[in-house]
Amino acid sequence: MTNQVKLEVNGLHSSLKNGFKNHEIKREIKRVREINEEFEETPLIIALTVYFCYVVLTIFGHIRDFVRKLGFGKSSEVKEQNRDGYAKLYGSFESFYTRNIYKRIVQGWNMFVCGVPDVVFKLRIKISSEFHQNARFGTEKNIEAINLGSYNYLGFAENSGKCADSVEKVILKYGTGICSTRHELGCLDIHRKLETMVADFLGVEDSIIIGMGFATNSTNIPTLMSKGCLILSDELNHASLVLGCRLSGAKIKVYKHNDMKDLEEKVRAAIIEGQPISHKPWKKILIIAEGVYSMEGTVVNLPGLIAIKKKYKCYLYVDEAHSIGAIGSTGRGVTDYFGCNPRDVDLLMGTFTKSFGASGGYIAGSKSLINHLRKHSHSFSYATSMSAPVAQQIIMTLKIIMGKDGSNEGVLRVRQLERNTRYFRRKLKQKGFIIYGNEDSPVVPLMLYFPSKVTEFIQGLLMQGVATVGVCYPATTVVTSRARFCISAAHTKEMLDKALTVIETVGSRIMANYSKIERSQAEIIY
Repeated sequence: MTNQVKLEVNGLHSSLKNGFKNHEIKREIKRVREINEEFEETPLIIALTVYFCYVVLTIFGHIRDFVRKLGFGKSSEVKEQNRDGYAKLYGSFESFYTRNIYKRIVQGWNMFVCGVPDVVFKLRIKISSEFHQNARFGTEKNIEAINLGSYNYLGFAENSGKCADSVEKVILKYGTGICSTRHELGCLDIHRKLETMVADFLGVEDSIIIGMGFATNSTNIPTLMSKGCLILSDELNHASLVLGCRLSGAKIKVYKHNDMKDLEEKVRAAIIEGQPISHKPWKKILIIAEGVYSMEGTVVNLPGLIAIKKKYKCYLYVDEAHSIGAIGSTGRGVTDYFGCNPRDVDLLMGTFTKSFGASGGYIAGSKSLINHLRKHSHSFSYATSMSAPVAQQIIMTLKIIMGKDGSNEGVLRVRQLERNTRYFRRKLKQKGFIIYGNEDSPVVPLMLYFPSKVTEFIQGLLMQGVATVGVCYPATTVVTSRARFCISAAHTKEMLDKALTVIETVGSRIMANYSKIERSQAEIIY
């Protein structure tokens, strides 16, 4: 067992004593052991080499800027015109990094999706020699590729079928826009129907829907937390959660990713010490985590969080943007995956932009909590309501997932996603790649480490008909650049096998098979 898994198990063990019955402790510890994958640290020689590469790029970036100032070459620095005497509006380091490093190693291609972003889609790419800035002068090429970069986990991002047909009827009835807020003239019967269905799907009392997923976090956390409150946030939480925490004015403490031992120590210390200077008790303490982490592919240790929440009387907020619909035997997210009571989580947040093929987000919980949000939420009070066609798309996908459409299509999609995810992950590991995350997570990060390899890898895949995304600093740490695949229930075995063959070919060419763990080469059953 790795050190990371040991930490989680030890932290879970101490927390469970007060949160669960004795006969459940062993089961939950075993569960945590089973879901955590081998975590291969970045090899020291790789880390040192990557740092050296960034140093070289930085030095040459300064040389290029100096040469441009001498009049040799056109400067690409963003500047405001006629602003003599004004302070720079754009950060100098950010501007330097973007023009000299980021664009050079990441943004080499300009891609446009030409049609429905389904599992196989058409791309029009323009290759530019000027770091993506003058793409109109580049070479244009049309490519049909397998889509391994979209969050279309259940395959509902389609323009035909039950969902599309039902949305068409709603457009004829309600139109395409609401043009008002929920507090004024923008509250339709379809909105309340959706909120009721979401609450029923999750197994809680009520829910509230917001027109934008990012705003669901960034504008509702400040509605619940304020000065004198404490937020404990996972170090890898999404930017929307980070922004919401900062806007709230509450004190923020960051705990190590998915580490229950570290979290419990910080909660205990916060309760003992109280607020800074005055040492008054905190008004309330809120723990914030994600269900599935979009860059790491890890699944939250929900039983451990619930145990700590109950033991220390904290509130718990779980962002299920990437887990709702994507994991669990019935697609109900991490509570379903672990068999936990959804009412043990005070705030269940999620988005409709991924598994549901729509847009917007929700927060679900008790009736009193949701009524408070309806009265005080900025995104509910001041933003335009979710359009009726979008709401209908979500309603129809919920009906399919829950089996209320009279078929078992929803269950089949959830099972297909699970099968595809495990098959794809195991095959990649067998081929010698370092893969992060949980074996049931449809987010599959493949570690490349070198930013230059990310560019070469993504372009190499694309030219052979496989499209995905690369991720480098600042979205990851400097030494953990990666490619990220997102698996869908709509992918067939033939598509995955083709993608795996291409990945192996390109990965071997750039020597990205870093894994030192010996694995069986026996045939993996689909």
